[in-house]
Parts: sequence; C-alpha cells; structure tokens
Amino acid sequence: MRLHFLSLLIISTLFNCKNDGNNSEGNYAYLGGEIINPNSDFVVLLKHDVVIDTIKLDSKNRFLYKINNLKEGLYTFYHGGETQMVLLEPKDSLLFRLNTFEFDESLVFTGTGDKKNNFLINEFLENEIQEKKIFKFCQLNPEAYENRVDSLKAFKTNKLNAFKTKYNPSPLFDKIAKANIDYSYFSSKEVYPFVHHGNNKGDILKSLPKDFYSYRKTINYNDSFLKESYSYNSFLKYTLNNLALENHIAHSNDDTFKRNSLCYNLDRLKLIDSLIDNETLKNKLLYYFTANYLSKSTNTESNDALLSAYLSKSSDETDKNDIKRFATSLNNLKEGGNFPNIKIVDYKNTEFDINSLIKMPTVICFWSNAFYNHFKESHYRLNELKVKYPEVRFIVINIDDFESDRPKTSLKENRFEFKDEYQFKNPKESIEVLAIQPMTKTIVVDKHQKIVYSNTNIFSMHFEEQLLGAINRK
Repeated sequence: MRLHFLSLLIISTLFNCKNDGNNSEGNYAYLGGEIINPNSDFVVLLKHDVVIDTIKLDSKNRFLYKINNLKEGLYTFYHGGETQMVLLEPKDSLLFRLNTFEFDESLVFTGTGDKKNNFLINEFLENEIQEKKIFKFCQLNPEAYENRVDSLKAFKTNKLNAFKTKYNPSPLFDKIAKANIDYSYFSSKEVYPFVHHGNNKGDILKSLPKDFYSYRKTINYNDSFLKESYSYNSFLKYTLNNLALENHIAHSNDDTFKRNSLCYNLDRLKLIDSLIDNETLKNKLLYYFTANYLSKSTNTESNDALLSAYLSKSSDETDKNDIKRFATSLNNLKEGGNFPNIKIVDYKNTEFDINSLIKMPTVICFWSNAFYNHFKESHYRLNELKVKYPEVRFIVINIDDFESDRPKTSLKENRFEFKDEYQFKNPKESIEVLAIQPMTKTIVVDKHQKIVYSNTNIFSMHFEEQLLGAINRK
C-alpha cells in the first residue's frame, strides 16, 4: 500500500509539472507525505519561521502540496508539536512517511530530492547518538578528547565525500551538509568545559591547548543562511554558554561555578546582546536562555532581575509578552502557596476540579505525544514510584489539545492503566497557569493542597528524598 500510494503521488506530480504553464522556469517544488498516528489533521509548512501554508490531511492522513516561486533552501514542516526540516530545490517532488510515535526515527523520504534529505535526516539522528558518546569522551584529558572528536569529524567528512562522488548533489546541499558537520564538531569543543568533571571551570579552561578554540576566528555568529539549521543553533547555544563562562570567571569570586547563578545568566544575556546582530537569532536566543533560567529558578528577586535584563534587550513584543506571563505564572506557584484549582477530565469524560482529588500528598506530572519517549519513560518510572509510595497519589495529565482518543490510544497501546490519568479541560490556559516548561516538570503538593515543590523532576536523584519530605509534613 505504501509503495502504491507513493507511486501515485509521483505520477500525479510529474503529470502536473508537464501541464502547468506557470512552471516554464521550473521554479517550483512538491512536498507530500503520509502521517501514521497523526496528532492533528494538518501539517504546517514554514520558511524562515514564516508560515507558508497550513495543509489539511485527507481521510487517509496524506497530503500533496505544490510550492510556487520556490526559494530554494531549508523548509520546516510542523505537525502536532514536532518539527523537522527538508531541503527543497527547483523541481523537487519530495515525499515522506513518518509515524508520530517515533517522529524523527521513522522519517523516510522518497521521490525527487529523496537522497539528499535522507542523508541529512540520518546525519541528524547519528548526531543525537554521538552526543551521548561525546559526553563520555569529555572525561578524557583535552588532548585525548580532541583526538576523539577530530576522528568523528573525519569519519563524517569521508562519508559526505563518498555521497558527493556517488550522487553529485548541488552546491547548496554541499554547503548545508558541510555546515552540519562543522558546527556539530564546534559544539563538541564548546561543551567540553561544562561536561568535564569538576566544578572549577576556570582551571579546566586554563588546561586547554592554546589552539583548542582556534576556529572561533572564522565563525559568523549572525549567519542568516543557517539560522534555521539545528546544528548551527545548537552551536550558538553551546558557544554562548562557554563564552559567558569565560567572561563570568574573569570577574566572579566564586570558588565553584554555578550554572544557575544570576550573575552568570546576566553575563550570558549581555553577551548575546553584544555578539548577535541578526535580530531573529538574537531574539530567539534571549528568549531561550531567559525561559530556561526562569523555569528552574524559585527565587523571585533573581527572576525579576533576569526578566528586566531580557525585556531591555529583546525586540520581539510577542516573545516579551509570553515571557512576562510565564514569569507571572511561576511567581504564582510559590512553594507554600495554594495549588491552582484547574479543571481536568478523565478518559470517561468526567470533569473534576483538580483540588477535589488532592486528599493526600500528591505528585502532579505531565506528558505529551510530541515527547513520546518521555511519555513512556515517565510512566515506567511512575509505576515504580506508585509501588514504593502507596500513601502518595500520582496524578498524570496529558497536555495535548487533541481529542481524547489520541492520548487514550497511546496509553492503551503501551498497556498503561487509566487510573489517575487525565487531560486538561482547557489545555492552553492550564499550561500557562502551571508554567509547564520543561515537559519533565513535576509539582509536589501536600494533603492540604499546598505546594511543596513547584518544579522538580521524577528522574532527579533527589526526588524520593523530596517525596518523603512531603509525606512527613503535618
């Protein structure tokens, strides 16, 4: 069935190409696909963060879309909270098939333009695997570590050269593929001081060879062509962490480095403001680091200080309003305060005020189909905790704004029970009230519906100790 469908799409594409009088210059491309276990009935196509169109899936969860007046390069498609990129060039007829339960891993391209995109998605997946290896390599001394990451880069470069010899891709593909290799390599260099054991980061930086960061002289920190590239954006985050660390150590009197210190985070925002001129990149990075800090901090004064610094530097009014609402929600979730009485719905469509369910120490955590691995791993962990702590109630809430059947199907297919499983009655409003970021966020409430921990994590090494503290509260 799959091959039959793809064949029909290709034939249809070729037929339309021949009979469209507006395509004399060949400045068009087709993008189509089939989505297994869809999270919604549409796909959003974007270029440079601007929505090109929202494309409706048909009754068989398929679509075919023609892009006229094509601007060749990287495009983003979005479905159900997940995104991925494709490279489109004139006359491409690119088709994909994916399963949302394994969004990136299941993604396979066919049609004209398939080989270059399969190469890029495979490199993306391999980079995710290699990141785990790199974190282990970071415990080596700098020279040994550099040899390891140099070997990884050489392997990737040889693989790219073999692909180019076989398929003779365009210079545009070569530029993107090479940039992915380079910036992945640069990221591995920038992350070293943070992952290498020891909190005295100043000594670690001093131990590095003088040419360890020699590539920085050639970096364009405002590359508008690569601003949507995952590898480039990851590199920017890593290098800003590292450059801010160097600046912070130069004036800090702390014996040990604390990543969540206000001073360090202010240094990083200041660095972004001075180093990044591209407005889109600057605003994205300012937003990312500010939201990340706020989501992990429980100090209201520090939050206000960082928020003020962010607002003075960002020019994106939408982002600024989002961050202000996020900070307000966090401040309303103070430890010792009352848990907000939001409305939730079980899988029999029965509605509850959440506080009516809190009669004992309660753990409240969240999941989404868009983070499917987290969904499974968190439920396995919760099943363990339920056995160890029968005196605690575990309320698990799906945050997706989908019809109830989809989350219910996910639970059923993985053989997870429906007991204490809920959805938000009003997802968008509830997500904002509870400031759910990141997805691992867990809230612990005592039997009096008072917040004990507003932002912990069931995978934390300290979580069970925190849980015992909540159980023993009077």
